[in-house]
Amino acid sequence: MYKQRIDEYFERHRDEMIKDICRLINVKSVRGEPRSGMPFGEGPAAALDEALKIASELGFEPRNMDNYVGVVDLNGSATELTILSHLDVVHEGGGWTKEPFSACVENGKIFGRGASDDKGPSVAALYALAAAREIEPNLSKNARLVFGTAEETGSEDIAYYFGREKASPCTFSPDGDFPVINAEKGRYAPRFGASWPESADLPRIVSIKAGEAANAVPSEAAAVVEGLDFDTFEEYCDMFNEYSGAEFTLREEGNLITVTAKGKGAHAADPQKGNNALTAMIFLLSHTNFAPSESYKMICELNCLFPHGEFYGKGLGIEQKDEISGPLTLSLNVMDFSLTGFSARFDCRFPVSGTKESTADAASAVLKAKGIEITGNDNVTPPHYVPADSPFVRKLLTAYETYTGCKGKCIAVGGGTYVHEIEGGVAFGCTMPGADNHIHGSDEFVAIDDIVTGAKIFAQAILDICK
Repeated sequence: MYKQRIDEYFERHRDEMIKDICRLINVKSVRGEPRSGMPFGEGPAAALDEALKIASELGFEPRNMDNYVGVVDLNGSATELTILSHLDVVHEGGGWTKEPFSACVENGKIFGRGASDDKGPSVAALYALAAAREIEPNLSKNARLVFGTAEETGSEDIAYYFGREKASPCTFSPDGDFPVINAEKGRYAPRFGASWPESADLPRIVSIKAGEAANAVPSEAAAVVEGLDFDTFEEYCDMFNEYSGAEFTLREEGNLITVTAKGKGAHAADPQKGNNALTAMIFLLSHTNFAPSESYKMICELNCLFPHGEFYGKGLGIEQKDEISGPLTLSLNVMDFSLTGFSARFDCRFPVSGTKESTADAASAVLKAKGIEITGNDNVTPPHYVPADSPFVRKLLTAYETYTGCKGKCIAVGGGTYVHEIEGGVAFGCTMPGADNHIHGSDEFVAIDDIVTGAKIFAQAILDICK
């Protein structure tokens, strides 16, 4: 019913929407130290300010809720649909060929951190609101777009919002894949570590550092070793380059050698799409002849617990899967290793049928047997599931089919979105089936045709739900 008018709207506003996506990418909205009036630091607050400026330029009257979230309403009626997007991003990591916080439009794509997670989809949803307002200015129900600022680091922003606003009958987040994500795996991402007395015996491992966020597979890892022959160690590195798929480089300073591993970043929900530089580093060091010590023994244990290239929890003995959501995935993503101990984090996404007992309790028991203790962030987020035949889901699938010509179906993912704890909420776009937009990796991008199609689908959904 609305397709022709929606197509016409986005034909007129296509270039404008692209420019506004670039405006947001250019703001480095990685979480920082809290400041007065900026609970998640300057970057997320600046991105929110810019997004609300764009909303104002489109004729809306947005509201800033204390720099936790921004709210844009379609009209003043009762809210039937809430769209939850976010403007914060993960650290850029390494391996970029573009500038991560300076948007680049090239070959029909927009490159930059947040292009597809989730600044591009946020702008697409905003323009969808504007399209719906122009096409049906007297809709009887309201659609509300909420811009979050801390989705990547715990979602305190959305908790703040729902502490002050009630949930609407329908909610979706444009922070996933099309057609509709109705099942999100559970998550367990604890801090863990161990300590031991320092050993002066050489050669030895002085330090290992890798990772910024638990939910991102690290593309780089660095270690410092002492007392090794440079030429011999270089031969080891050359041998393991091919086996691990990572690239090892060495730098010598006196009796110390710094070795850097470069892999490929990825979202922790899909660790198999990356090449974990940290596990590659542990693999290399565990196969190098260091002097016997508690430190070296731990490196060998970690290599067995988190084998390089294994993504399904076999090392921790928690491998599991089900028909709805597929297999458990696991990746070791953060580590700070020293002469006297280490702290680290892994990220586990477990299927709908999984439980705390089959994941967290089982993993903790295996770690404890190796002298490793869980030290924090040990909460388990249960899985989320919405029946595929709900009326809301059916409307979303119909909108998707209208603009893609493809059959809509429900899918399950390992990633968790804002709707994870919202009854009946689903993730809806904006990544098209089969696309790899390098989310959480280097050279993240969104295809312009895809993001415009996504905006059209959102506009159709808004009109169908709020008319």
